[in-house]
Amino acid sequence: MGFTRLRAYLVVGVLAVAASIVVVVALVRDTQGDASAAGRCPAGTTMVNLTLPKEPAQVKLRVLNGTKRVGLAETVSAEFQDRGFKMQPSKTSKSKFDQVALIQYGPKAVGAAQWIRAYFLGDAKPEFSDKRTTDVIDIVVGERFRSLATFTEVNQSMAQIGDPTPPPGTCASTV
Repeated sequence: MGFTRLRAYLVVGVLAVAASIVVVVALVRDTQGDASAAGRCPAGTTMVNLTLPKEPAQVKLRVLNGTKRVGLAETVSAEFQDRGFKMQPSKTSKSKFDQVALIQYGPKAVGAAQWIRAYFLGDAKPEFSDKRTTDVIDIVVGERFRSLATFTEVNQSMAQIGDPTPPPGTCASTV
């Protein structure tokens, strides 16, 4: 083996050792691992799911009639079901609602509720409760409701509403 070849092997070996040291030091000093802290929230806050569903079948809805119009909840429920959403049996709301709609949701459905809000062109009032334990979103259809948005209108509305943000007193789940 010639001196030139030995010198080349020595240089490549030193470079490999140096690269290994740099990688180990970068991994040890990485501060990004603490940012998520395994999905932990500060004390006194609730973790919420901000993930937007990829398809309607991932969202569970229950429509409640907040008006005096007979059969409105069933009609709206059928429209959502035709669009591919998982529907719970519709009901009549105990209280009347004079706006377009009220969207009630919990920590497991914050992102999905944002998407549902787009079906009402952002005119639905969101109502978050950290006490809700299911991922079912309740929609109380009100007196000012006329129709659900089209596919194109939903996309435009989502662009205007923006990405979901954690409600006050909550933090985003990393899952």
